[in-house]
Parts: sequence; structure tokens; C-alpha cells
Amino acid sequence: MSDTTSTEVSTTSFDHRMRTDSRTDRVREILVVVANPTVSSNNNWPVGFWGAELTHPYYELTEAGFRVTIASPQGGRVEMDALSDPRDSSRWSAEDLITMGFLNTPELAALLEETPSLDALDLSRFEAVLIAGGQSPMFTFRDNKSLHHTIRAFWDAEKIVAAYCHGVAALVDCDLEDGSALVAGRTVTGYSNVEEDYIDRAAGVQITPWRVEDALRERGANYVGAGLFKAFAVRDGRLITGQQQYSSRKVAQAVIAAIGV
Repeated sequence: MSDTTSTEVSTTSFDHRMRTDSRTDRVREILVVVANPTVSSNNNWPVGFWGAELTHPYYELTEAGFRVTIASPQGGRVEMDALSDPRDSSRWSAEDLITMGFLNTPELAALLEETPSLDALDLSRFEAVLIAGGQSPMFTFRDNKSLHHTIRAFWDAEKIVAAYCHGVAALVDCDLEDGSALVAGRTVTGYSNVEEDYIDRAAGVQITPWRVEDALRERGANYVGAGLFKAFAVRDGRLITGQQQYSSRKVAQAVIAAIGV
């Protein structure tokens, strides 16, 4: 019996991919928002989004059959924080095989070169929005009007809003149409003070100019956490939050469970 090489097998006639149960045949879409690159105001470092906070949810969501659009508030090219790039010489994220696979897949890496801006999107297409973190969100998300408009559009349409790690910065000052804070009275998580303390000690400088946990409490949220670098996500109705980068897959899984497949 002769061997058949992979190059001789037609991929156009057969659907060999993993089957997922679905309640509809229509294309279902989810929006993931990442930060535009900037420079930190307190350390003058180039900062961006955290790689795993995009790539891990992207993997979970696409595997479940969703079409994912990666957007940014301003649009255009986006960049990972260097320490979150598994190719970085620091090797801080060298074990992150999902992000490595994303970056080494040309059609996926190309998605980072020209993201659509939030203002250019028809938000009604999407069933949920996920807001990724990283260092840039602490300098660009908290008072971002496009992000606040996006969050309110999903919330008013009774869709899922999710944010994790420093991406929760987008929720802190987001008010609803009646003027109340979105997070007021809600149980949420985000990058914790104990994690900020740990990273500041490791770096020898203060990384962020303010802290998510403190700001959430000041806005009337019930902040909860799971301890240092424990994967943790919490759902309060249509609001889903995750503690840090290790929680992003749990957030994606919670979003999938909340909207159903």
C-alpha cells in the first residue's frame, strides 16, 4: 500500500475540523478589543496589550465556532507588551505556546497590522465584547470615550460585556445612560493590589500610575480576587471579569457559557 503525503490530500472537499454543537447555522461574531501602543507616562516605556490576553481567548472562541474581530480604540497597528511576546529575549513568556502559534501563523499575525477602530464597526453584529489588558490600558482606557460608547452599546442591548486584567480599566469610569457607574454594586475582579506589589518589586519601579482594585472599590464595586496569579473569573449577570492574564481563558469560557453555542 502506497503512502499518501499530506500535500496530496485535497482540503477543499472534506471538513476534517473538530465538530462543535451549535443552535444556529448563522455566523456568530464576538469582538475582542486590544489597546493601541503608547508610552507609559511614569517610566517612558513603550507599552501595548498583553499577548496571551488576546491569543488565549481567540483560541477558545474560534474553537467554539465564533468568528472573532480584533479591534482597537483608534484602529491601526497594535503591539504586544515585550514581556508577553514568547520570542522576547527576556523569555518571560517563553512557555506561552498559544501566543507563539498565533504569531507564527501569517494570517493571524496580519490581524495585528491593521485593526479596525471601534468607531468604524457595526457593533450590532457582535454577541459579546471582550476587553483585553496589558500595560497600555492603564494609560489609554480609563477615560476612553470610544470604549465607553462600545461598552454602553453592548450593555444597553443586553449583551455580554467582559474585561480582564488591566483591561478592566475601561470599566472603572464607564457610566450608564442614567449616570450610574456600571460597576457600582457589582461583583468584579481585575489586576489585584497584591499582584501590583509583586511586579513593582520585581521591576524595581512603580509600573502603573494607579491601581485597578482601588479604583473599582472607589466606584462602588465589590472587588474580589483569588490571590497571587491564580486564574480567576467572576460573572455578575451580563458582566464578566477576570483577574489577570492567566484568567483570560476562563473569561472566554464564561462568555461562551453565558451566551450559549
